[in-house]
Amino acid sequence: MTGSNQPLIALGQSAIRTVPLGVGTWAWGEKRFWAYGQSYGEADIAAAFAASVAAGVTLFDTAEIYGRGESERLVGKFARQTTAPTIIATKYMPFPWRFQAKTVHTALTASLQRLGLSTVDLYQIHAPFSLIRNQTLMDALADLVAEGAVRAVGVSNYNAPQTQRAHEALARRGVPLATNQIQYSLLHRQPETNGTLASCRDLGVTVLAYSPLAQGLLTGKYHANNRPTEDIRSRMRAFQPAHLKQIGGLLDLLRGIGEDHGGKTVAQVALNWLIQQTGVVPIPGAKNADQATSNAEALGWALRPEEVAALARASNAHTH
Repeated sequence: MTGSNQPLIALGQSAIRTVPLGVGTWAWGEKRFWAYGQSYGEADIAAAFAASVAAGVTLFDTAEIYGRGESERLVGKFARQTTAPTIIATKYMPFPWRFQAKTVHTALTASLQRLGLSTVDLYQIHAPFSLIRNQTLMDALADLVAEGAVRAVGVSNYNAPQTQRAHEALARRGVPLATNQIQYSLLHRQPETNGTLASCRDLGVTVLAYSPLAQGLLTGKYHANNRPTEDIRSRMRAFQPAHLKQIGGLLDLLRGIGEDHGGKTVAQVALNWLIQQTGVVPIPGAKNADQATSNAEALGWALRPEEVAALARASNAHTH
């Protein structure tokens, strides 16, 4: 089973339906952090987009700050070139110099221009720290929904109380909070312990899980003698030999479970673990067609409950 015949789920209480997997596009056009233009370029990510859509994965998440707008331009270009329906999500960054509600409208207008679209499916507040009052900020989002420029609204990196306040502010305008995009993976399970995941479930808010493969740690690709060298990960503690050695047991378990499911990869098992969590849609990155196709193979099958529990136990020692 591919994503094309995977049952669809709703993003929160919105009308948007998607398979429980998307594509994160931070690396698309991002030279500073991800060395775009060196080992991969536009042709590679165009192929990743096409492969994702072909597999039934049609949710693409971008942001105005990714590649200084280049990610939006690329996502929009690819979306306009396909005849398949796509779901495009982008984000507003509440920079400190944005202290008036009108900046939300201005930022969206610029994002739509880069995307080449008249409407965006999901518009999210990128971070919870804004100089604009919460109710004013949410009213600005509700206005965009009323204008037809945005189909659904979400937030990103919001904790449990912040999610609750955003939900309440939008509810006053009759607009549901569709999503909260947060870091969540087998190596980052903080949302389970800080109340954010529970809050989202209670409120009917879908979690979009970014870095679901822990920026590549959960692919099984990297080890002490094979570490990322050209992008931001080369400087991260998590990719140093000592840490790579520490997570070896978890990777071995992922690998063994994958073999029991007909040869699924470490990454596919890690993504499926998230898909089995209620109300969670992982959005892994993909820099080429092979990665996109591999990600999509996380759909169409399910870990057994005892495997989900075993992976949770094994990851407890490494989660942060």
